[in-house]
Amino acid sequence: MPTRAHLAVLAAAVCFATTGSAVAIADVDASPLAVGALRVLVGGAVLGLVALPALGRRRGSENRRVGAGGLGLAAVGALGVLAYQPTFFAGTAANGVAVGTVVALGTAPVATGVLESVVRRRPPTVRWALATAVALAGVVLVGGVVGVDPGSVSGLGVAASFGAGASYAVYAVVGKVLLDRGWGPSTTMGSVFGLAALGSVPVLLLTAPPALLAPRGLALGLWLGLVTTALAYLLFGWGLARLRATTASTLTLAEPLTATLLGLLVLGERLGPVASAGLLLIALGIVVLTAPGRSGAAHELDEEERRAVAPA
Repeated sequence: MPTRAHLAVLAAAVCFATTGSAVAIADVDASPLAVGALRVLVGGAVLGLVALPALGRRRGSENRRVGAGGLGLAAVGALGVLAYQPTFFAGTAANGVAVGTVVALGTAPVATGVLESVVRRRPPTVRWALATAVALAGVVLVGGVVGVDPGSVSGLGVAASFGAGASYAVYAVVGKVLLDRGWGPSTTMGSVFGLAALGSVPVLLLTAPPALLAPRGLALGLWLGLVTTALAYLLFGWGLARLRATTASTLTLAEPLTATLLGLLVLGERLGPVASAGLLLIALGIVVLTAPGRSGAAHELDEEERRAVAPA
């Protein structure tokens, strides 16, 4: 069976997946960039408040761990969070939601694997590579990009989508590095997203329409901030503390699977045979990644990481 860490990241992906349905139901007249900035502001503020008690300690070993360049790393992670929104939306604006989303989601776990190999010197496992390849094949099928004319795809749009995937990899790996230094999950996510919340203020001031301040807009902002950001990243951070960044990144591919199912159940969308096969491939990839090996379900952890989290 999957470990609690696997389940925490999968639960985070379920929270992420409610974004599209929430935006569709709220039907607020606001740009995706403004909605994304509001999401980061609300969620980041909550996560920042959660992190304040640990950051405010003036004595003890935890305070020393927070120092030594840790806040600088958190700022790098915050830049990754802030860069994700405009690059993702630029990619979807140039090439459509299907192509932009598939390229961004497909890039994220691969970029995480490369970055973790360089920064943490943890090369990806064969199991991870196989599970990720299967899941990404499913993402392509669900995204409906099979048969798209390559000549109609904008290179700049693809580059923007690659940038979104790379931005995700930056804050995922930075988060793992901070956890390696002894930061707690809430401190890590709170610092990264709290700093990102500060950076989102000018974006929101420049892009937010009056509709976002109406009751439906505020309700949307609260859901996106509290559920798809604050709760989701607390779960993600808890799982990331116990898993490799590559594993956590691939597990979040449960997001398009869940989002598609929500579209069927909540929005009345229909699913063709190709997309149905894609959902099965995503599910299969997740099963391959979380299935116990000879050493049990914790096979994705390095030996020193297993010792570090054993009491949990």
